Amino acid sequence: MTEEARTSKPQTGPALSVVGPGGGETIVLGTTRMRVLEDGSHTGHRLAIAESVLAPHTQGPPQHRHGQHDEGFYILSGTVRFTVGEEDYDAATGTLVMVPPGTPHTFANLTDQPAVMLSTFTPDLYVQYFRDLQGVLAGGRPLTPQANIDAMSRYATEPATDLA
Repeated sequence: MTEEARTSKPQTGPALSVVGPGGGETIVLGTTRMRVLEDGSHTGHRLAIAESVLAPHTQGPPQHRHGQHDEGFYILSGTVRFTVGEEDYDAATGTLVMVPPGTPHTFANLTDQPAVMLSTFTPDLYVQYFRDLQGVLAGGRPLTPQANIDAMSRYATEPATDLA
């Protein structure tokens, strides 16, 4: 061991984060239940992670593009239909879908069974979007396509209107 390794001080920074089963922040958006496992507060805002349960026959958001973050989806159970531009992809259990900035996309559960996916956001920019949507519903307003688009616009995201 070098002298430097023996005398270096422990790293300072966020403490270890552990979220157990049933832990995390729950956000309910219609037929979708999201559990925020990491909102970026323990990762220096580099990464956020959420688990989402999509009820059967759940439509996702309008097709959209993120300007500043990557989004990843790992399918834990069920099948999720991803639409990327004009192409459809059915992602079954065990499939990873990575969406880089600028790529138009949406998703839906078209099946008769719930689908569960783990989502990543790098950086964590988009977690607040889901909180904003929950606020719309909590305020007694409907979650219209326009309310969704308005919330998206606050997080460097825009609808892919050229594909509508």
